[in-house]
Amino acid sequence: MIGVAETYIIRGFVLETIMEFATRSLSQQESRVVLALAEQRRRAVGREDVIHLLGANPKAADHVIHSLRRKGWLERASWGKYLLIPPERGPEALGETNLLALASRIVEPYYIGYGTAAAHYGLTTQHRGVIWLVTPVHVRDRRVGDSEVKIVNPVPRKFFGFGPVDILGYPVILSDREKTALDCIDRPDLAGGVGEAAYILATASRRLDWGKAASYLERIGSNALARRFGWLADHAGADVPPAERERLLRLAGRGNKAFLGPRDEVKGAIGYNRTWRLFVNVTREDLNDSAGLGRLQTVQRET
Repeated sequence: MIGVAETYIIRGFVLETIMEFATRSLSQQESRVVLALAEQRRRAVGREDVIHLLGANPKAADHVIHSLRRKGWLERASWGKYLLIPPERGPEALGETNLLALASRIVEPYYIGYGTAAAHYGLTTQHRGVIWLVTPVHVRDRRVGDSEVKIVNPVPRKFFGFGPVDILGYPVILSDREKTALDCIDRPDLAGGVGEAAYILATASRRLDWGKAASYLERIGSNALARRFGWLADHAGADVPPAERERLLRLAGRGNKAFLGPRDEVKGAIGYNRTWRLFVNVTREDLNDSAGLGRLQTVQRET
């Protein structure tokens, strides 16, 4: 009888590490499921798929699924949906980052954004136990591992600016850098506050496509957001191309008074800025970490 590890090698999989993980040894039925998924290069599987693969009744398939979860081959993403833990990655495959892969199975369409996307791109040093999942579908919040998945239902005009990102072999839909920065400024409460949103933009500024950011602002159609974005870019000392800065100023337009920060009075607030027609209702200390950060990055890069 051919063993599981030998079967993998015969079928072209270089998986010598399997023998090291006795707790992940497979029965014949379990091996059949994992081999089929690996050969098909599938990362996700549903309960109905397992029933079909085994040609078994639901109760027997549930037993195999339970055993594969216990041995560390499958991780539940949502009801009736599971992710395959790639054998070559070993039993530690599901680290903090791969929680995003689990969260990605909750609903379609979606993207992972705000503070979660900012942390993935290295735009913030804050790591929280919340995954922000943006979708037009109304579903309940839930937990994945030790993290809470919070659902954000945006207005239709704001549901764009995202694409697949490979996370440990799993395609996960994330907002891109430009949309992440805009989203965090639009909803700083989902990014750690106004100060953290400012830091995220400042950190992103060296790699930001300013033309794309301006196009996104045009699509969103919010003068107030354009003003906040423009003022924070100036505050960070970001190297915005002159043509794009003029474009941002046009997008800021005219209209009702816009605020950065709360509408209630804040003692020591920076105050009104005529260039962007924005009342900056936070203190300089609140934004101290991001002041001139884009300019400082430019100096560091040139030395």
